Amino acid sequence: MRITQFKNTDSVALEHSNPVAVPLGEPLAIASVTSVERSDGVETGIWECTPGRWRRQIVQQEFCHFIKGRCTFTPDAGEPLSIEAGDALMLPANSTGIWDIQETVRKTYVLIF
Repeated sequence: MRITQFKNTDSVALEHSNPVAVPLGEPLAIASVTSVERSDGVETGIWECTPGRWRRQIVQQEFCHFIKGRCTFTPDAGEPLSIEAGDALMLPANSTGIWDIQETVRKTYVLIF
């Protein structure tokens, strides 16, 4: 058994920052992450993103808990979901759609491969 722990998730410095992969206009959102890929088909981490709109491309099932910020996720052929600090979300595998980050968000997440 391997336990993964992240402390001070609201303020820990994140390791990698890059523009989002599929931006939809300006401003260009920048995503930062610290993650641990495990041998059991799970990735855990802390993710942060600055304001902007972009297309979600992750195909894995994801559970996430939002620590700060405010955003909207609109699944393809679905209704917009308003998300803010304190909310949790479970995205089924192959959930694509549009993220619209209004206020820098930070979340902890688990990807299940």
